[in-house]
Amino acid sequence: MKTVKDIMTSDVSVCRTDDTLSSAAQIMKQKNVGAVPVCDNQGQLMGMVTDRDLVLRGYADKKPETTPIQQVMSDRLYNCSPETTLEEASKIMAEHQIRRLPVVENGKLSGIISLGDLSVEDMSDHAAGVALQDISERPELH
Repeated sequence: MKTVKDIMTSDVSVCRTDDTLSSAAQIMKQKNVGAVPVCDNQGQLMGMVTDRDLVLRGYADKKPETTPIQQVMSDRLYNCSPETTLEEASKIMAEHQIRRLPVVENGKLSGIISLGDLSVEDMSDHAAGVALQDISERPELH
């Protein structure tokens, strides 16, 4: 059975809690991603900031050049380990209405897996479909 480590992205760009909204937006643009993990200086996952966080909680109300990521990031985190099965990862994503799941090993960020990663895996077509359906059916959580 395939695990998260088989398909995760391990070269992940991160922000620090004191980085600005603008710097997170630049990373998203340069890497063509919709979310950036926020880590401390030791690599411990502290939160996630999404393009949606930037727009709704950041740019609409704050000054992007001076506002730290910590003010808009999501700090209610769900994660998995590299040994988590793809089926279990999709269940976590569906249950918590998330499209990206940080991968943590020994307390440090080691990668990220997305709903898109799951959808391209033959073994997880059903699991990804269930996760996407569950995420799509509860718009109040977006």
